[in-house]
Order: sequence, then structure tokens, then C-alpha cells
Amino acid sequence: MPNLQAHKKNASRRPSRSALRAISALTALLASGGAYAQGAPAESADAAESAERNTLKTVVVTANPLGSELNEMVAPASALQGDALTLRQGSTLGQTLDGLPGVSSTGFGPNASRPVIRGLDADRIKILQDGGSTVDASSLSYDHAVPVDPLVAERIEVVRGPAALMYGGNAIGGVVNVIDNRIPKAPVEGVGGALDTSATAGGDQGRGASALLEAGNGRFAIHADAFARKTSDQRIPGFARSAALRASQPLAEGESEAYGRLPNTSAQQDGGSLGGAYTWADGFVGANYSAYRNEYGTPAESDVRLKMKQDRFALAGEARELSGATGGWLEAVKASFSHTEYEHKEIEHGATGTIFRNRGWDARVEARHGNIGPLRGVVGAQFGQTRFSALGEEAFVPSTDTDNAALFVFEELPLAAGGDLKLDLGGRLDHSRVRSSANGNERFSDASRSFNAASASAGLLYKLTPAWSLSSNLAYTERAPTFYELFANGPHVATGTWEVGDPNAAKERATSLDLGVRFKNGPHSASLSGYYNRFANYLALQATGHARDEAGDVVAAGTAGALPEFRYAGVPATLYGFEAEGRTRLAERLAFAGDSLDLEGRVDLVRGKNRDTGEPLPRLAPLRLGGALIYGAGPWNARVDVTYAARQTRVPANDTPTEAYTLLGLALSYKFKLAGTQTLVYLRGDNLTNQDARNATSLLRDIAPLAGRSVKVGLRTTF
Repeated sequence: MPNLQAHKKNASRRPSRSALRAISALTALLASGGAYAQGAPAESADAAESAERNTLKTVVVTANPLGSELNEMVAPASALQGDALTLRQGSTLGQTLDGLPGVSSTGFGPNASRPVIRGLDADRIKILQDGGSTVDASSLSYDHAVPVDPLVAERIEVVRGPAALMYGGNAIGGVVNVIDNRIPKAPVEGVGGALDTSATAGGDQGRGASALLEAGNGRFAIHADAFARKTSDQRIPGFARSAALRASQPLAEGESEAYGRLPNTSAQQDGGSLGGAYTWADGFVGANYSAYRNEYGTPAESDVRLKMKQDRFALAGEARELSGATGGWLEAVKASFSHTEYEHKEIEHGATGTIFRNRGWDARVEARHGNIGPLRGVVGAQFGQTRFSALGEEAFVPSTDTDNAALFVFEELPLAAGGDLKLDLGGRLDHSRVRSSANGNERFSDASRSFNAASASAGLLYKLTPAWSLSSNLAYTERAPTFYELFANGPHVATGTWEVGDPNAAKERATSLDLGVRFKNGPHSASLSGYYNRFANYLALQATGHARDEAGDVVAAGTAGALPEFRYAGVPATLYGFEAEGRTRLAERLAFAGDSLDLEGRVDLVRGKNRDTGEPLPRLAPLRLGGALIYGAGPWNARVDVTYAARQTRVPANDTPTEAYTLLGLALSYKFKLAGTQTLVYLRGDNLTNQDARNATSLLRDIAPLAGRSVKVGLRTTF
């Protein structure tokens, strides 16, 4: 496994004049109407107006338990569903969401990728499955995949910025909620379902399929789904290792550079679920069992395959319209419970090395109280427990038990008639206890820490006109350290480092401010958000300048076979930036009575620094610009998309800068109805110019470029 920390070089060349012209043009595009990253293809004008009249608005529940239409959210949020989700699906959750405003991905090869929101990742981003916590090991290490496949998602909601008032300090950067209907929540009459199949040539070459079936008699409903995906080693435009790395660290005589394909990046995933519910007009109660299996490799360890499995059992229920039965005290109650067993094996040359296991449960209850004057809101509680173990010589964290309990409240207060001005208030108290067990391993010790964390937020939404609105959010968030930030002590092979935790670490504390403006008028829309996060104690993994040998003894840096030592330490840090998107109708009735041409644009930027040293924080996305032309004519849609990522030279000492790149994409789709079914057929091309692009947010950017040119063909049929 290559020593990733040795792959560092300071320098690249200045951006070309053409790149600067592209930035100027796209910035002007945003100012004139702007962008929505890879949204659904444009409909014709008549069809869009008909859809607006006859369909329900998208309600986002992840950041507002009372339910709020997307354009009336106080917190900045995005939602992907329907054709828009189908057309941008990737093989991982991170790939699927990468490119949304303020969202990038960790990109540890094509098989392991978590979302990065506004420069924050790992345990600062809360990933939910239908509103419940996932139990896995994806935040522990970049090579651990998220056991949630986008193939079975009905909708994905992304809340940018602190959502800790509802989900705790682990949501200090944002929340990603993958919503499915595995427990039916509404009456189902008859039989319905969906079939989805696709194949990709080039890039992440492979094929995938999913099937969903739901049936019910208006009272009892069942849900079943299954999915499978298989990919080969990812095709890349050129050499796997960057030019700078090949020059500074040439291979030994007789060894050859990987070219055209990224070694050890094939994967095979499959899974499914079976669930059912009893439903009535004002509620439901149900259960579900789901399984997920994944066998894959990463470019960081050429001889290691990872074999993952997760089994999850969930219960959920909701009762509405309770005012009469409770004397007006309660309007609705909903509750959920899940139990998960997760196992992750790292297999080298056919022999199992390290085994990660995580067993846990999560329970949550929310009660919407009756109105207190104009004030309406939700109070709730959440409880959870995980039992984590890492077995094997390369385990860098001890076995740990973590217990959590929390109380939270969310209130909404209209400050003007008609809801043109409203105030959102929220707060949460968390108690957690983390206990480690050495189990005879000399690198670890028996220890225990307890934390009480408090978070609060206040947000305002002011509707200037039916088309324009202003929003602001102020939040104070505390996050308790995770078990690995406290007790890690060992070789982390995936990152090529020796990680050491701080058993005396204090809570992470941050004050955050978010300001935004939104516009929506018919086919025209735009939004702009700016944010500032000030951390009093940001838990950073920092190089110490030392190294450790196989026995764990400190040796001189550069010693053969030794790994550089990295320690978790609390530092003062600042993160700030902005994101903007928009869409405007350029023309209608160009060639046909109902066709249209739309223009989209998007831009985001994040900056972060350690206030002690003035150094930039690591792995931050550079300035990103995007634009798209979307043509719609009845059932036909076409989209041409250009994404530009600037050079990233704002990196810590000994880290690696990345060059600018431009990606060209194309999507064509046709939608038709036949014999009671509705089918979307699509063709999608990515990186059509076959650019050698390296992701600044990826730890593997020097040895794993983004995928090369690819073409994906797929169809989705619903009935």
C-alpha cells in the first residue's frame, strides 16, 4: 500500500485564459438567472404549467418535522426524487449527491464515497435511512462504504448547515436523509411497482438493476424490493498516479504504472427488503427487514478486498388527528425503532485480516403538540446504543460501547399574518457515554468518557413578495468526540498513517450563521446562501512530524516501513463560503408548439483555516462552476452540462494541490406510457472529453483520478 502522506507536492501552473473566460461567463450566467445542479430535465411550458396545477408540492421533513415546502424552508435544503434522481444516480451516495450546491464527496475510489457538505465530512454529517440512524463504520475510515444504495431510494433530502436541533451534534455540517417506502405509510390499493435497469460502458463500467413491488387492500400493505449492481475496474483517462507523483516517486525497476484502468476497483453489491404495514386514514404501523451485501476493492490497497454485510430490522408508526382524544394537547405522534447488525471484513490474499463489527439500535419518538396561541411545534426524544469491535493485528481502534440519549424541541412561530414572516426555534440536549475495552491489546486501555452536549438554533424566513424571500439561521452546536477521536492508536492502513486519539478530548463547539435569498416565479428560480462557521474546538487529525514502526515505537520521520503519526487535537477553526443556483426559461415554441429551452447555472465555494496556525483545513473543494442547457419537447428531453472545478492550492503544508478541470456531460431521455405503465428511457454521457480530473476532497487524489469517459443507458418503468 502506498504511503499516501508521502505523495505531496506544492505547485501547479496558473489557470489558462480560456478557463478564466469560462469562469467569467458562468458567473454572468448565474447573475442572469442561474442554476440547479443536474435537476430533472425541463418539461414543455404547457406540461410544466399542468404539472404545477395538478401535483402536490415537494414537502421536506428532514429539517422541519412540521413539514415545509422546499421553497418555504428556513434552512437551506435540496431534494432529489423522480426522474431527477434516476438520471443522476451513481454507484454510491456520495457520487449521487456530488455537485449539488455545497455538496462534494470523499471519493475513496468508485466504491466508497460519503457526502461532504460545506467542507465538513465524517462524523459531522448525519446520514439517515428513512429518518433513522444508520449503524455502520463509514465515518471511521474513508475506505468503508455507506451501506445505503441509491437504487432503492424514493427521495433523498439534503439539509446544508447545522441541523443539530433535530439530530444532534453529528449533524453539525448537515443531514442526508435517504427516504424509501419500505414501511408503507399510506393506504395502498391494488398492485404497483417499478423496474429499473442500466448498463455503463467506460468509466465505472458495469450493470445494475432493481425491482420494487407494493400491494394492498386499503388497510394492509406490503412492500418488497431487491437490487443488484456489478462493476469492473474503473476506466481512467491515463495513468492512475499523478504526474507529480510519478516524477517524485518513480517505481522500482521492473514495475509498471497502472494506465487506463484503476486497479482493484471492481465491486458487486446486492440486497433487498420485505416490509408491511397496517394503515388507516390518519396513521400507520409497520415493520421491515432489509439486507445489504457489498464486496469491493479500493485503489489504496491493491491486494485487499472488503466484504461488508448489514442486516437491519425496523419498526415505525404514526397517529395523526389526535386533538379530540387528547383534549387538544397532542395533534400527532410518530415513533421509530431500528436494530442493525453490521460486519466488515478486510481480506488480503484470501485471508481475513481485520474484522469490524457494529451492532446497535436506535429509537426515536416525536409528538406534535397542540397550538399554543400561534405557536406550533414538536417535542421528542431519541435513544441509541452501539457495540463496536475491531479484531485483528491492523485494528487501529479498540472495542467500544457507546450509549446516547437526547431530548429535543422544534417550534415555529408566525410573526405576521399569512405566514410572510416566521421564526423557527430549536434546541437539543444530548448525553453520551463511550467506553473502550483493551481486550489484551497493549496499544489500548480500558477507559470511559461521558459528555453532555447542548445545541440551539433560531431561524427567520421573510417573504418579501410571493416570488422573493429572505432567510437567516443562527446556531450554536456541541458535538461529543467519537470513539476513534478518543481512543484510536494504531496503523490505519487505508490512509497510510498511524492514528492516535486524544482520550482527554473536549467537545467540539461551533457557532454558525447562514444568510440566504430565494426567488421563484414560474419556470424561473434562483437562490444564494452564504455561511460562516466558527469552531472554538475543532477536532482535527494533524501530522505530528513523527513516525511509528510496526511495533508502534516512535522513530525518525522517513524511516523505512514506518508510518507518519497523526493525532487528533482540538484547534480553533473557521469555515465559510457560499453557494448559488438558478434556472431561467430562455425560449418557448422554438420548433414545436410545446417545446422550451432552459438555462441552469450553479456555483459554490468553501474556505477553511486553522486559526492557530493560519493553515487551510485539508481536503476542501475548490471554486466550482456549472452550467447547463435543457431542451424539452413533449416526452423528449435533452441536457448538455458543463462543470468547472478550479485549482485547489489552498492546502496544508505537505498536502497535495490539484489542477483545474472541466467536465462535459450529456443526457437524453424519452418518457412514454404503455398498457398501464410509464417508462423513462435515458442515455447519459459523463466526462465526454475524457479529462484527467482529480478530486480535491479525496485522500486518494494522487493515485486515483475520477472516472474517464462513460456512457450509461437505462430505463425505469413504473406500474
